[in-house]
Amino acid sequence: MDVTPLVKKGKKIIQSYSGGRFKISGESFEHAVVVIPDDVILWNAASDKGITDLQADDFSEIIKYAKDYDVFLFGCGAKMAFLSPEIIIHLRQSGVNVDVMDTGAACRTYNVLMAEGRRVLCGLLPA
Repeated sequence: MDVTPLVKKGKKIIQSYSGGRFKISGESFEHAVVVIPDDVILWNAASDKGITDLQADDFSEIIKYAKDYDVFLFGCGAKMAFLSPEIIIHLRQSGVNVDVMDTGAACRTYNVLMAEGRRVLCGLLPA
């Protein structure tokens, strides 16, 4: 039985994540990325940073898109970690509903929500 979700043509699906690389709709990325159903954007502010190195300003790219999405999934790397309270407050004050999880879980969750037609934004840090 095929359990692959039906995805509308042109929508971005995360096909794999391994060794700090992402394969998204046939393209490979070795960089922090922001994935939305219609596009993949290089997340320059988060490039080469771990979750503990991030500052509130590093999320300006996310905030820019947030008004068009209901949830922001943040894949924080290979292991679950938490954003600082300052960043969480900054995101919430900017209208961003963030859900933090390890990058693998964020990839899987994004695919499910996107396939359901949900308004989802996903920021991914490579491990």
